[in-house]
Amino acid sequence: MPSPEAVTNDGGIFDAEFLARLRLLFVRLRRRRRQARQGVQESPAAGHSREFRDHRHYARGDDIRTVDWRLYGRLDRLFVRVFESVQEFHVHVVVDTSASMADPHPAKRIAALRLAAALAYLGLSQQHRVALIGVDRACRRELPPLKGPGHIHAIIRRLVDLPFAGIGDLDAALAAFRPDGGRRGVVFLISDLLGGDPARTRELARRFASWPGETHVLHVLDPAEERAPAEGELLLVDSETGAERRVWLDRDAAQRYAAQVVAWRDGIAKECLGRRIDYLRWDAAAPFDDQFVTLLERGSGLAGT
Repeated sequence: MPSPEAVTNDGGIFDAEFLARLRLLFVRLRRRRRQARQGVQESPAAGHSREFRDHRHYARGDDIRTVDWRLYGRLDRLFVRVFESVQEFHVHVVVDTSASMADPHPAKRIAALRLAAALAYLGLSQQHRVALIGVDRACRRELPPLKGPGHIHAIIRRLVDLPFAGIGDLDAALAAFRPDGGRRGVVFLISDLLGGDPARTRELARRFASWPGETHVLHVLDPAEERAPAEGELLLVDSETGAERRVWLDRDAAQRYAAQVVAWRDGIAKECLGRRIDYLRWDAAAPFDDQFVTLLERGSGLAGT
């Protein structure tokens, strides 16, 4: 991971404490994978690399290039290095950069950026190819696919510069998203799923299901969005279009609003479940670490589970 000095003007999003916690999370993950013997994906599919597994005694006919000469120098016995074939994934980290992801709840932007950085580093550290995609009304490849932990510097710098100012139209943007079918894909969509008609949001799951490989929907919401802001006369301003509307909310209307938000959110989750898409509501106001561990424990080829 980069040092704090490697990233500037990030508003404290990627400070030294966050980076240290992230490193610790990945150390714990690797340890758990080794103990459970789940850390390697063996596959005849395209896109392979080789990962060291263990040593064994040299036997006649073994390739001399696999002999560990340093071990021979210490033990005066011949051992060969044993490798496993590891499938290389193409990891797509898709970040919703519409204005509603930052205004009026800036915690959503911070949560989205940290999620994107953590997922990118997890992929890079395992030698997968990681692509960073931004979406609002359009779909933009923010960086070409990158491979190797050292590229986390470039990814974090690009994440910090994302504008979060567009008008959201996920249906149009994701229609242009084409995950690479040459390798097994893992897609992480980080979005509040707002923009356009809320009644049509569930239909997005059909588009998610059309992507090859494995898809995770990380629904980033601030708790304040799930309840009415106040009672009485209110002036509501759309953070993306600037449209205004005056409304009157009494207690019953506020309760109906909260119930409809829950029904909308649960409907999306149900639609994703029915299409074998992983859905996780991400609380922008809650601690990052516990939620990220929960995400990894839910199961993913990227996490080796």
